[in-house]
Amino acid sequence: MYKIRLIVSLFLLITITLKAQDDIAEKEAEKSLTASKNLTWEANKELTENDFITAEADYRKAISKSGENAVAPFNLGNAYYNRENFQEAFGRFKQAGETAESKPEKHKSYHNMGNVFMKNKEYQKAVEAYKEALRNNPTDEETRYNLALAKEMLKKQQDEQKNDQNQDNKDKKNEEDQKDKNQDQDDKGENDKENEGEQNEDENKDDGDEGDKGENKPEENKEGEGDKKEEQKKKPNEGDQPQEQKQQPRPNQLSKQQIKNLLEAMQNEEKKVQEKMEAKKVKGKKIKNEKDW
Repeated sequence: MYKIRLIVSLFLLITITLKAQDDIAEKEAEKSLTASKNLTWEANKELTENDFITAEADYRKAISKSGENAVAPFNLGNAYYNRENFQEAFGRFKQAGETAESKPEKHKSYHNMGNVFMKNKEYQKAVEAYKEALRNNPTDEETRYNLALAKEMLKKQQDEQKNDQNQDNKDKKNEEDQKDKNQDQDDKGENDKENEGEQNEDENKDDGDEGDKGENKPEENKEGEGDKKEEQKKKPNEGDQPQEQKQQPRPNQLSKQQIKNLLEAMQNEEKKVQEKMEAKKVKGKKIKNEKDW
C-alpha cells in the first residue's frame, strides 16, 4: 500500500513538473514570437522608408527569433522579389509556406512562389504552385487568372521546344546527309585514285612485259632465247654457208662434175674427129719407111 502511494506521488510530481516546463516553454515561445513580430514590424517600417539593408537585417532577426512567424519570411521574400532577386525571394516564400499554419497565409506564399516561377519561365512549376494556392483559397480570382496564363505559356513553350527539337533533328539529319555525301565523294575520289593507280600499274606492267620481250624475259625465255641464239650461231648465214652447200648446183646450173664429164665427152669427140682426119691423111700419102738407112 505504501509503495502504491509512493508511485502515485512520483507520477503526480512528474506530471506537475512536465506541465510546468511546458508552460515555461510556451511562455518562452510566446515571448519569442512577440519579439519576432516586433522585429517584423520594425523591418516593415524600415522597408517603407527605403532602408532595405536595415530592414533585411531585422527580418532575419525576426526569423531567427521564432520559427512560428510566417510573416517575417513572407515580407522578406516580397522585398527580394521587388528588387528582382528571385532566387532569394523563392527561398523565403517557400519558408513562409512551410511555416504558415493558416490557409490564407499558405495561399499567399504559394501564389507568390508561382509568380517567381513565372519570372524564371518555369511554367510547369508555376502551374503546380498556383494549383496549391487555389487549394488553400479556391475563391482567389487573381490566382485563377495566373494559373490560366501559366498553362497557356506552358503550352506555347512546349510547342516551341517541339519545333526546336524537330528543327534540331532536321539539322542533324541534314548534317548527317552532308557527311554521307562528303564521305561518298571521298570514297569515289579514293576509288578513282585506286583505279588510276591500277591502270598505271597495268600500263607499267605492260611496259614491263614489252621489256621482258627483250632484256627482261623470264629465265625460261632467256634460256630458250639462248638456245635460239646458239642455234643461230651454229646455223651459218646464207653468205657463210659451208663449201659443200656452195657446191650444190643451183636450179638450171651444171655442177663441176657434170661440166667435167661434158668436157671429157667433148674431148673424146674431138679426139675421134682428129683420128678420122688423120686416117684420111694417111690414105692419101705414100707409105714411107720409117727407118732411114
